[in-house]
Amino acid sequence: MSTEVINVAEIFGENVFNDTVMQERLPKKVYKNLRKTIEEGKDLDLETADVIAHEMKEWAIEKGATHYTHWFLPLTGVTAEKHDSFVSAPLPSGKVLMSFSGKELIKGEPDASSFPSGGLRATFEARGYTAWDCTSPAFVRQDAGGATLCIPTAFCSYTGEALDQKTPLLRSMEAINKEALRLLRLFGNTTSKKVTPSVGAEQEYFLVDAEKFEQRKDLIYTGRTLFGAMPPKGQELDDHYFGTIRQRIASFMRDVNIQLWKVGVTAKTQHNEVAPAQHELAPIYAPVNIAADHNQIMMRILKKVASRHGMRCLLHEKPFAGVNGSGKHNNWSLTTDDGINLLDPGKTPHENIQFLLVLTCILKAVDTHADLLRESAADVGNDQRLGGNEAPPAVISVFLGEQLGDVLDQLISTGTATHSKKGSLLETGVKTLPDFMKDATDRNRTSPFAFTGNKFEFRMVGSRDSISECNVVLNTIAAEAFKEACDRLEAAEDFDMAVHDLIKEYAIDHQRIVFNGNGYAPEWAEEAKRRGLPNLPSMVDAIPALTTPKAVKLFEEFHVFTKTELESRAEIQYEIYAKAVNIEAKTMIDIATKQIIPAVIKYTTVLAGSINAVKAAGPIDVSVQMDLLEKCTALLKDTNSAMNRLSKVVAKVLEIPEGRERAVYCKDEVCKAMTELRTPVDELEMLVDKEMWPMPSYGDLIFEV
Repeated sequence: MSTEVINVAEIFGENVFNDTVMQERLPKKVYKNLRKTIEEGKDLDLETADVIAHEMKEWAIEKGATHYTHWFLPLTGVTAEKHDSFVSAPLPSGKVLMSFSGKELIKGEPDASSFPSGGLRATFEARGYTAWDCTSPAFVRQDAGGATLCIPTAFCSYTGEALDQKTPLLRSMEAINKEALRLLRLFGNTTSKKVTPSVGAEQEYFLVDAEKFEQRKDLIYTGRTLFGAMPPKGQELDDHYFGTIRQRIASFMRDVNIQLWKVGVTAKTQHNEVAPAQHELAPIYAPVNIAADHNQIMMRILKKVASRHGMRCLLHEKPFAGVNGSGKHNNWSLTTDDGINLLDPGKTPHENIQFLLVLTCILKAVDTHADLLRESAADVGNDQRLGGNEAPPAVISVFLGEQLGDVLDQLISTGTATHSKKGSLLETGVKTLPDFMKDATDRNRTSPFAFTGNKFEFRMVGSRDSISECNVVLNTIAAEAFKEACDRLEAAEDFDMAVHDLIKEYAIDHQRIVFNGNGYAPEWAEEAKRRGLPNLPSMVDAIPALTTPKAVKLFEEFHVFTKTELESRAEIQYEIYAKAVNIEAKTMIDIATKQIIPAVIKYTTVLAGSINAVKAAGPIDVSVQMDLLEKCTALLKDTNSAMNRLSKVVAKVLEIPEGRERAVYCKDEVCKAMTELRTPVDELEMLVDKEMWPMPSYGDLIFEV
């Protein structure tokens, strides 16, 4: 147990080439030019870039760095990097210089053919570029490989198409900035110069013991358990959520926090989550592109530090069947450069016309593009999680709460909102507890898109996912709604009348998307169907939303995606789904063939031998042993039959044309066969001697860490 005192303020951001460092090290003119690039998008000339690169290199070397990397987010779901040393060609004397040019800072060239492109790149077309995202600070990462200067970048093809998550995110930020500023100007705001989506992403994860992890091929290959019977105790007692953090976990969390703080990630809140061995870490809000980078850094550090502490961090959405899976709540708001939150209703929301317009525009956006928002959280692992009384249902709806719900009802019924419900004094019945005002609205944990005071919380996102995709959608659909509203209001003769009419119109036309009740209730699915809301239960069902005429028009209008880029992303999604399911199926076959069936044969052989030995000893009742032997033998036969069926189904996968057809086959046929194999195996686990079972049980994994 470490007793070292940590001065957070002192270490925070010490490994980040942040604004403070830039002001200290860069010439004033160079610093000003860089700030104009960051804030206004001004071009950065090569001469200026050379100066920045030199100072960045010198700073990084002082931190122990020997290499630099363009750190980017390809469509693989993980980050990518290629390391180059600062070493130059040897001088005649044999010595080397440490060099880093502006050209090397601005542009990198990874092999684009080796990353998913959805047909944008042929296998023989290798050239792609990484381009420095100067709005996200460079940082030095320290690990077993030493120190490396990491430069956040975008990644695009030779022909300019986005091959990553960063490029469309930056495009969407430009789109919503433009349209949100138009809206603010209509309300007389002449001072705000920029509107930025701010995001805080809550990260859920599981921790398991490393030795036990290494004994589970399914965890190693797929990130989740493909077999496993529930232990006698799961999460029924609700005793893990916010419970006392065990010392081993506390030590891990401390180490994670220190690592994050050093690279400028504002690790803020940590606690035990609902399921045993499940935890959560949340940062403070940041501009969305920085928040996305920080979340990727956070996931890497969680995994790295877990290994250092003799554990493994599981980021899969559903690593264990029967207990809550993991998500990533995406808290989204819109803020100006001078501190205005467009989603802050104020104390009297019914009088805040600007807020009501922003609110109803977002209702319109979410209602119009519910399918896109659902697709942005589409993930193979999320298919096991969404709708399982642990995560939002697959139907998109908006929770407004009692206060805003009442304001909306007033607008719909009369066209005017005259009052807002107020919070009241919390009465606990205990005189020694201090009095305080409770909020005017309760929270709703079942809503996929919930208003929570001054932000919207999109609760569908999977725990492994980049938050870029959902924020690209949120930014763009909001930009479209703002644009349509501004187009009408700018042309109106009477602004006040027009804005009131528009708010009422949007409230009436899109009230169907508002649902404040229990999203887990089966009645809601029927009600949603009656309202005409899309219900997309699987990733395969959701993917077509990317390429509808509506989606193409939306993204092309705001220059976020071209039609070709959208089609490529759909193909990549289908490919990812089919490959993931295929890997899971082959892993199940491998485990069943090499571990489970041999273990059960061994157990039944020992059991049969024991029966014969007992019989030989005399006229002793062996009915219990016989019953157990018969059950195990029958289940062994079922297991073998199910494994053979799965093997046949998997063998056909490659015969199915790539793309949607193969993904649908995997969803309908392979997943069904996987379930059929799992059922008898999980029953066998409850019968076979624990000493003979070939892998740690759920109880071993989630309670012994």
